[in-house]
Amino acid sequence: MIIEVKVPTPGESITEVELGKWLVEDGSVVDKDDEIAEIESDKATLTLVAEEAGKVSFKAEEGDTIEVGAVACTIDTSEKPEESSKKEPDSDKTEKDESPKKEKQEDKKDEAKPKESKSETKQSSEDQSHVKTTSVAKKMMEENNLSLDDVLNGLKRISKKEVEAVMELPAEDDHASPKKKFSREEERSKMSSLRRKLSERLVAVKNDTAMLTTFNEVDMSRIMELRKKHQNRFIEKHGFKLGFMGFFTKAAAAAMNFHPSVNSMIDGKEIVSPQFVDVGIAVQTPKGLMVPIIRNTESKSVPEIEKDLRDLAEKARNKKISVEELTGGTFTITNGGTFGSLLSTPIINPPQSAILGMHNIVERPVAINGKVEIRPMMYVALSYDHRIIDGKDSVGFLVRLKELIENPERLLNDGANPEELLLNL
Repeated sequence: MIIEVKVPTPGESITEVELGKWLVEDGSVVDKDDEIAEIESDKATLTLVAEEAGKVSFKAEEGDTIEVGAVACTIDTSEKPEESSKKEPDSDKTEKDESPKKEKQEDKKDEAKPKESKSETKQSSEDQSHVKTTSVAKKMMEENNLSLDDVLNGLKRISKKEVEAVMELPAEDDHASPKKKFSREEERSKMSSLRRKLSERLVAVKNDTAMLTTFNEVDMSRIMELRKKHQNRFIEKHGFKLGFMGFFTKAAAAAMNFHPSVNSMIDGKEIVSPQFVDVGIAVQTPKGLMVPIIRNTESKSVPEIEKDLRDLAEKARNKKISVEELTGGTFTITNGGTFGSLLSTPIINPPQSAILGMHNIVERPVAINGKVEIRPMMYVALSYDHRIIDGKDSVGFLVRLKELIENPERLLNDGANPEELLLNL
């Protein structure tokens, strides 16, 4: 039976996609639910999955633009991946039945020719001396009583992936490298539809918005002390580490209670002000930058935000994320500090009106109560659309964010000062 594997619909507004990469070879036999191809849209990278086990036959090539609903490949279910291996148990059984006789005969031969066996072992070890084996692999072989011969004989075939892996290995000898020291060679590769769309949007932001950036700096001492003090208990209870992003996301949502225009956007001749805060967190993936959305951050705790971010980031890196999880944010946070950035001017993600940029934490001398102290400091930047956000609100938002990060206990009161609440001020 021949099954057609059609391109799924990534989203309502998407009519065509690009076949980014085949994950199997044409004519190979796959199992059910195996990933067979990567499909790239202008919003996300998705995977095609085999609906049934069988032989794959390509109907498109890598880089082709395919309409949604078109056939990308077919699967011949008459050819099963386990057919060749099903015969192995019978042969193993006959080998086991004959093994006692063979062992006796081999024992006699070994006793008669002990010198030959040693020389053969020495020769095989010399032949395999060029095979590179990691320490982890050696340990696994020792634990399972496997020799290098057993592992090499267990490899059924060499596929495209193995050949590409060897080709990408660095040359041991500089003289053997095909690239010369003063090479003038160039490499060209086609831009993915995701990166093309991203570049179009970035240029459009520059042309269609009145973008400005304001800066401030945050003393990270309290947050770092809090993480260090409670990290072990946090891991025991929640099953993952406590990061900085949960605090900044919660603080940004709380700061918008005092500066709602930062969470607003322009729709034609109207200003839309959502009563919720859906924060997009920029995540770097092998296919480029993606921004999964954490919904209703104003109503979630720091651990809940951290868990949502962890799950969405893992989906994005494994190409399992849906288009719905990448659309609809009201505000964005990007952290260039993970790559060592000290300061930057992030670009707004339309139709949003603002984006917060976090940066590297650096110990610097600062004035504290008239004395110079060394504190872990972070520069923060807010890029905003001046058409809808005034300078007073943009600066005030960053100042409020700074106060909340430096006094994290205020996040329990939606950003309000506990002393002012006590005195009803």
